[in-house]
Amino acid sequence: MRKKDAPRLLASELEILEMLWRVGSATLVEGQRALGGDAGYTTVQTRLNRMVKKGVVKRSRTKPAKYSAGIQPDEVASSDLDLLLDKVSRGSVLPLVTHLVKDRSLTCEEMDELKKLVAEAEKRLGNNQTSEKKS
Repeated sequence: MRKKDAPRLLASELEILEMLWRVGSATLVEGQRALGGDAGYTTVQTRLNRMVKKGVVKRSRTKPAKYSAGIQPDEVASSDLDLLLDKVSRGSVLPLVTHLVKDRSLTCEEMDELKKLVAEAEKRLGNNQTSEKKS
């Protein structure tokens, strides 16, 4: 079962989420400082408030309000990767995996993890076929 897809995020929103994942929670001023001060106070405030409305950031009821990430990095990655698969390879995983295996230098750890994931997928496929035959 898939989790609810995370909403599409702008690069500036991803930057804020990455900051919140790094620091945990922050007031508006703390968040602005943690972002390096490139964005103005009202810009950060506007972005955070929009992100609260989207449900990707949580705001405390305390004064001053503390902001924290409302979604985890894997939720954002999952949504973005699903979109990539749909747009680039019409939903097929094979072109992406082929590219990663042939055109990238994978570590032994990454290869082991890929083998483990393939074995788990084969097991799920076998279980699904077995349960379908029983029906």
